[in-house]
Amino acid sequence: MAIIASDYVRSKRFYTETLGLAVIAEHYRATRRSYKLDLAIPGGSRIELFSFPEPPDRASWPEAAGLRHLAFAVRDVAATLDELAAKGVRTEELRVDEVTGQRMAFFFDPDDLPLELYEV
Repeated sequence: MAIIASDYVRSKRFYTETLGLAVIAEHYRATRRSYKLDLAIPGGSRIELFSFPEPPDRASWPEAAGLRHLAFAVRDVAATLDELAAKGVRTEELRVDEVTGQRMAFFFDPDDLPLELYEV
């Protein structure tokens, strides 16, 4: 998964400090004036966090073509929502997925990218 941040420092802090993702590697690409940060998600997945000078805003929210959201599996959505809210992260209310019956909720990164918590 790849995310382009409007403010690299702010997004790096969110994904590493707020969400606790581990840094695998970080590179500055001078020719592109951009950073590429590889982050480890527990379970083996990765996020690539990019910066670019003056990236355009997302075309529409949240139903633009392309990636809709990222989902993170957690053991307790309610507890995770409380932890995120205590850190100042904007969250939505806990709800139940009408198809699966699983508890879930959305929260948002610094660029308002919707991120989902899904209880397993």
